[in-house]
Amino acid sequence: MYRPLADEIRPQNLDEVFGQQHILGENGLLRRIIKSGDIPNMIFYGPSGSGKTTVANIIAKETNRQLRRLNATTASLSDIKDIIAELDTFLTPNGILLYLDEIQYFNKKQQQSLLEFIENGKITLIASTTENPYFYIYNAVLSRSTVFEFKELKTDDVLKAVMRAVSIAEERYGKAQAEDGVYRLIAANSGGDVRKAINALELLFKAAERKDGYLQIKMDDAGIVSQKNAMHYDKDGDQHFDAVSALMKSLRGSDTDAALHYLARLLNAGDLPGACRRILCSASEDIGMAYPQAAAIVKACVDSALQLGLPEGRLPLAQAVILLATAPKSNSVVMAIDKAMADVKAGKAGPIPRELQNVHADGAGFERDQGYKYPHNFPGHWVRQQYLPDNLVGTKYYEYGDNKMEQAAKKYWDGIKR
Repeated sequence: MYRPLADEIRPQNLDEVFGQQHILGENGLLRRIIKSGDIPNMIFYGPSGSGKTTVANIIAKETNRQLRRLNATTASLSDIKDIIAELDTFLTPNGILLYLDEIQYFNKKQQQSLLEFIENGKITLIASTTENPYFYIYNAVLSRSTVFEFKELKTDDVLKAVMRAVSIAEERYGKAQAEDGVYRLIAANSGGDVRKAINALELLFKAAERKDGYLQIKMDDAGIVSQKNAMHYDKDGDQHFDAVSALMKSLRGSDTDAALHYLARLLNAGDLPGACRRILCSASEDIGMAYPQAAAIVKACVDSALQLGLPEGRLPLAQAVILLATAPKSNSVVMAIDKAMADVKAGKAGPIPRELQNVHADGAGFERDQGYKYPHNFPGHWVRQQYLPDNLVGTKYYEYGDNKMEQAAKKYWDGIKR
């Protein structure tokens, strides 16, 4: 029976696990917990192919509990009830170790059905998720579990797995001659996902031409089978939000190269709308009044990118990113509107001054005329009058930034208002 190469090389003990030294190293906390044999409820959080399922299998082997598996993408409440029905039978004298993959796809009722049994210890839950558990797992389950983060594997760690797989692949398919750098390319393009790397390697062996008794593993073929594996990305998941956050913060930090890198990651994943949205936001949030023209220029670049599509759309977006990263910075816009929004939400509104009300209200029955002073009728196109409601008179939301543009505006208005 055919067995995928990625499954055949799966580590059988903790010493064979690739990476995750921060929790599985010689003195790592998770290693010590596993060795103690007293396994708590745990949630493994990390990207695909980082070893979550492998470690769960190893834990099951090193305990006296029966392992049961469920995948939340396909499992139902009846599947949970079937497992609960096994408790306190001769099949599970020491309880059940339940490995629940992709727990974020279980709804609240499904997750809560496990609470009684994970609390009394009859079920030890090991759940895995690629999404932030604090967003997707209900508090009642989280409070009874310990979260361990599995990090994306480094290229060198993936390469170790690839080389181990090569020896098994050669036993299956025959000895191979590989061009220099082929195996490292596969590891580098896996995005830290061992499973992707091994699947790509197996495909290379299956498709390789034989010459002089050796399978020819070529760099061009490796590039083709691994080109789409360069990074993890999910338009609705953590990878998306991490990438757009990194782009925004790089723009704010005026790091042009980092901003271009994260833009490239978004575009490589085909997330043109995500990139456009953050770039548009940065023009007002991080540059704002320091260079007001940036908003119009960036909007033109974004419109061009959306009209062109990819790959040509990368050019106006790169232009926008470079402009924003190198522009002077000011957060006076976001600070001002946030202060104003906070007052409104706190109920600090009050009646609109009579002078500012709509003129349709003027007429018989009012104690006085509106009394609005038209600024353009006064020197400097400005006249002192009350604009804020009575209970907010004197409130300051906007503070001029210390950049050249805003300081010039401040100097102008200080002169007029004096």
